[in-house]
Amino acid sequence: MANFHALLIGIDYYEPNPYYKSLKGAVRDIDKVASYLEKSLQIEAEQIIRLTSPLPDQNSLADVRSLRLERPPTYQNIVEAFNTITETAQAQDLVYIHYSGHGGRVKTIFPDLKGEGQFDEGLVPMDVGDRGRYLRDVEMATLLKRMTDKGLLVTVIFDSCHSGGATRGDGDIRGSRNGETDTQDRQMDSLVASQQELANNWLKLTQNEAKDSWLPNQRDYVFLGACRPTELAWEKAFDGKERNGALTYWMIDTLVNHQGPMTYQSLYNRVKGMIQSKFPNQLPMLLGEDDRLVFGDKQEYKPYTLVVTNVSEDQTEITLDAGMSSGLGEGCRFALYPTDDLTDKTKQIVIAELTDEIEADSSTARILRVDEGGIPIKGKIEPGISAVMVAAPVNLIHKVRLFTEKQAGDLEQDLPIHLVDKQREALAKVRQALVNNGWIVEVKEEEEAHFQVAVGKEGEYEICMGMPIKNLRPALSIDDPTAPQKVVDRLVHLGKYQSVQELDNPVSELTDYLEFELCDKTKKPFPDPQNVSLKPGEVAYLRVKNTYTRTLNIAVLDLEPTWEISQVPVQGNIASFLPLDTGQETFTKLRLQLPANYQQTKEVLKIFATKGVANFQWLILPSLDEQPATRGMILNDGLQTRSMGQSVNPLNNLLTAIGGDVDNPPTLTRAMVYESDPEAEWITKEIVITVQS
Repeated sequence: MANFHALLIGIDYYEPNPYYKSLKGAVRDIDKVASYLEKSLQIEAEQIIRLTSPLPDQNSLADVRSLRLERPPTYQNIVEAFNTITETAQAQDLVYIHYSGHGGRVKTIFPDLKGEGQFDEGLVPMDVGDRGRYLRDVEMATLLKRMTDKGLLVTVIFDSCHSGGATRGDGDIRGSRNGETDTQDRQMDSLVASQQELANNWLKLTQNEAKDSWLPNQRDYVFLGACRPTELAWEKAFDGKERNGALTYWMIDTLVNHQGPMTYQSLYNRVKGMIQSKFPNQLPMLLGEDDRLVFGDKQEYKPYTLVVTNVSEDQTEITLDAGMSSGLGEGCRFALYPTDDLTDKTKQIVIAELTDEIEADSSTARILRVDEGGIPIKGKIEPGISAVMVAAPVNLIHKVRLFTEKQAGDLEQDLPIHLVDKQREALAKVRQALVNNGWIVEVKEEEEAHFQVAVGKEGEYEICMGMPIKNLRPALSIDDPTAPQKVVDRLVHLGKYQSVQELDNPVSELTDYLEFELCDKTKKPFPDPQNVSLKPGEVAYLRVKNTYTRTLNIAVLDLEPTWEISQVPVQGNIASFLPLDTGQETFTKLRLQLPANYQQTKEVLKIFATKGVANFQWLILPSLDEQPATRGMILNDGLQTRSMGQSVNPLNNLLTAIGGDVDNPPTLTRAMVYESDPEAEWITKEIVITVQS
């Protein structure tokens, strides 16, 4: 860790001002983080810049500034600390920035960028006073851009509010009193850069679109924020003695108690679960390179999972962060894992099955006893652990017919005579591979089915949906002993893809309040929205607008012709969802490309929106096409879909395990078919686009 640089900022004491009262746990956050860096990671004190402002009690301000060796976190000192690290660090060095204190909204000093009457979001230095300066989002974007332009690997932690809050009970909110926006006329000059440079960088990073979020262009670094822009960040005495910020407390607790390396996504899952179990209205945000190892320079892909957000005191019932809007239904089973290794069945601690308490964006599951198909309990269940689906509800189970009646000389089937007698044996092997599978069941040849498997005229296994599916590469020979299991893997994948395709809730009360359309390069709607055709690389914009009376959380998935499901980063945001305020409209620039060996494709963009918190990333699937380097969507002038260029995706190896991990797989009569609740607070819409050369 020699090439490690840390900037730790903690502000309890604030100079008198109309908006922000002093805190009690921010400096303690920094002490906790510094202790972890020095003791657990062996980081030298010289590699850490600390800017802290402890409470003075009865001391004067001069005493406060001399209590510690480090400088106080004034606006000037914070900017200088950023500049020092940027100048000192070299390409590929690790940079860690942790801020604990107030965050707030202030009248913008960039009306040309954001519009008259709009606001800037920013960190609140200790010397904000009546006329002092915030470190505004536009300035922060430039400070971080300088770091990432230099090739530094940056992690940013903000344990603060965005928009402010109030004091409640024995906890404090890290934001302005009563959630007020600061309307004072404050200094307009910046120590970061000239107004022109700040504006140019902001426009470049936001693709000429002002963005209502903390930081743009999040893919260049990891950002972990305490809450969404419209929420509150709490600090409390979690151990009953001394206060800490919720984000910092649970982050350090997770790192101290976790064995081995973990990704930021895994860290986030646990932190989110613990915070949501205490403060349901505070949802941390993770943006950027979530598959990077914490305090590391390597990336390790982990499949998206659901997260346990609450556990009953008697350890018999849990709450998961997905519900009807993600296709879940009663009877669906999940294995709970306390580790990152989701492919090792021995690491499962319990099996849980969804009850009938399924909301739009959350669901309740009960822990199964061994005699119900569960496993012996192997550990304590805590909020934040991962949940992997091991058996689908009946409405997600797909049917397959194994067709063994092809004849030689048949004009429609045209099977060579030497393959006719091999059909039954080849498909019997597929039948055996289907045993104990929780996603695909076989039906008789005369019954309706989602898929049909047969032997093709080249001696390969053929998967049909009406017609044989093309571009399933490589071809799977019936003489290959590993092919039957690979056929089942593909069927499971295709079944999941179809399940996402079919997710719908036409009776949602949100139907008329979400505008979702494709626009041309001038941001004007296409004249025939039901028949949109684009050339490869042609610029288009995805417009989303919330006309509902409250914030909606949205996510957009791209159902690609290669049987991949990827996430469209709306406004560059690749978190689980993007909160869209009432009346807010967003445009996302995109370019569609033809996959290799395709002349024309249909691309489906599917938007999900909920009133509550939901996790749609667990619906993501890799491609079945083994030539990923030229497929998929390119967004924002070069930003690619998540799985682009990953020739080997560990999720492929997980597909078999999902649906085959329980000894008592589901049957078509085990679980009830659920119907979408007319009161369900979620909606989905889709756009079909033709891409042709």
